[in-house]
Parts: sequence; C-alpha cells; structure tokens
Amino acid sequence: MKISVLGAGAWGTALALAAASRHEVLLWARSGAQAMAMVAQRLNERYLPEVSLPPALTLGSDLGAALAHASGGLLVIATPMAGLRGLLQQLPAGQPAVWLCKGFESGTGLLGHEIARSLRPGVPCAVLSGPSFALEVARGQPTALVAASESAELASATVDALHSDTLRIYTATDVVGVEVGGAVKNVMAIATGMLDGLAASGAPGAPGLNARAALITRGLAEMTRLGVALGARADTFMGLSGLGDLVLTATGDLSRNRKVGLLLAQGLALPQVLAQLGHVAEGVYSARTVADRAARLGVDMPITQAVVEVLEGHLQPHRAMARLMSRQARAEG
Repeated sequence: MKISVLGAGAWGTALALAAASRHEVLLWARSGAQAMAMVAQRLNERYLPEVSLPPALTLGSDLGAALAHASGGLLVIATPMAGLRGLLQQLPAGQPAVWLCKGFESGTGLLGHEIARSLRPGVPCAVLSGPSFALEVARGQPTALVAASESAELASATVDALHSDTLRIYTATDVVGVEVGGAVKNVMAIATGMLDGLAASGAPGAPGLNARAALITRGLAEMTRLGVALGARADTFMGLSGLGDLVLTATGDLSRNRKVGLLLAQGLALPQVLAQLGHVAEGVYSARTVADRAARLGVDMPITQAVVEVLEGHLQPHRAMARLMSRQARAEG
C-alpha cells in the first residue's frame, strides 16, 4: 500500500517509520529545509533525533507529490490541530483522510471531524488516537491505538496499513468520543504535572500519590461529561483514547503536557516554559477552548478551569490545587 504522512513532527515521523518496513511510505515536511536536512542526514534531528530514517522511507516537501502518492492508498495528516484545516482544504475532492491531531481548533472550538464535516461533507474521514509516545512507536515498542471512523472501509484500510506485530490498531465508530479523549487528556496532563511538581517540592502538606490518583480519576470524569454532552458514548472513555491516553500523558516522563505542568509548578512563567519545551504541547492551546465549549454546554469542568487560570497567569499552581481540594463535598456519580 502507498501511504503519505503529511507532517514531519515527532508523531508523523514515528508513524511513517512504523509503516515503512511493509509499505511504500512518503513523509512530507512543510519546510523544504527540514526535508533536505532529513534526506541528507537520514535523521529528523529536530523532532526525533534518537531514531534513524531507513532508506525505504521517501522524504519530501512537495505537497502535490505527496497527495498523488497516496491516491488509492492511505493519506495521514500528522500536523498539530492548527494545521488540520489548511491541509484539508488542499486535498483532492473525495480523498479520504486519517489524522493524528489531538485538540480543539483555536478560535472555532471545533474538533477535527467537525472541521472536516464543514469543509468536505460526505467525504470519509478517521482519527487515529490512543496512548502513544512517538519515540516508543519509532523504536518498535508495543503500542495499541484506535482508529475511529463512521466509514468501515476507511477504518479497515487504516488497520491494513498500520497494524503490525508491535502496533495494534483497534477500530471504533465513536469519532466524537475518541477526539474528545485525545483533546482533553492533554489539559489533564498539565494539571497532573503541576501536582507532581508541587509534590516534588517536599513542602509540608504538599500533594502526593493519593492526590495524583484522585486528580486523574476526576479528570476522567470531566472528560466523560464533556464527551457525552457532545454526543459521545460514555464507554469510549474507558478505552484507549480515554483512560489509556490519559494515564500515559498524565504520568509518563515523555509527556510534553505533563512537562508544562512540572515547569509551571517550579515557578516558571508560561513563555519560559514554552521556550524550554521547544515543541508543541497541545494542552496549552486547547485548555481555554475546552473550558469555553464546556461552559456553553453547561458542563462543570473545575480541573480544566483551574489549568486555564494558571496558564493565563491568574492563579498560582499551589492555589489551583488547594482550590480543587476545597470544593464542596458531593456525590461522586
């Protein structure tokens, strides 16, 4: 099968690497300079320097060539959410697409499938999500993902293209639930990072593992409430794109969103955090959008709101955690 992966960040590169041993894969970079450097070095030095790029993987920055390569095969969009709309607008009429983007679009508050529906009504689309650090996928370490689509044909094509001995692809039809899980878990990971950063201080009364477990559990409840309000099935959030991705992103040392929370807890301002991070952390850009969309739906999301206030400089991390713990007692369900 011919596969084109649009976006040569860490995740796009990792997925291209995972498929290149069995398929004809073209990895497209928006930057011509980045593509030339990858060709010369056989390495994605900026985003995934730990893993070399095999000779079988084609690299380039010609979008037309990448789209032509995927004709009759599989087209995967691996940009941040901010780039999804622009690429969808450039696809050939009727070309199905799978994307890896996780988040709500800034400004519109739309999820990926909502953007696609407004631009390309009736054209099959899918989202591939789940607990996955790019580096582990690139190294061939065992990973499980879910491909969600209303098109059984596109979901099946995604499995055929990507399922392997080390990359297990499940299918689902609840696109809304899978996308909400992928978006909101990033915000919850920032909150958990802040908590872990405060715990590391060793100050009297600092939160510990009990508080972390409570925060992740209540974060899952927030995620589920928003998803159900948007039309998702509640059971989706007990799967790979919900609980699975939340646990990984909130606790894993490779998580960029968790790292944001850790640095904020150390007293760094957000611009300093982003400069030190060097890569996109979608939770930073999605948090306000998640909070606004929840508010319009009347969904209570106190953890999300606390993260927004910290990111916007209105609240210190230790006060955010204290405020969450001091909320009035209520029934859990």
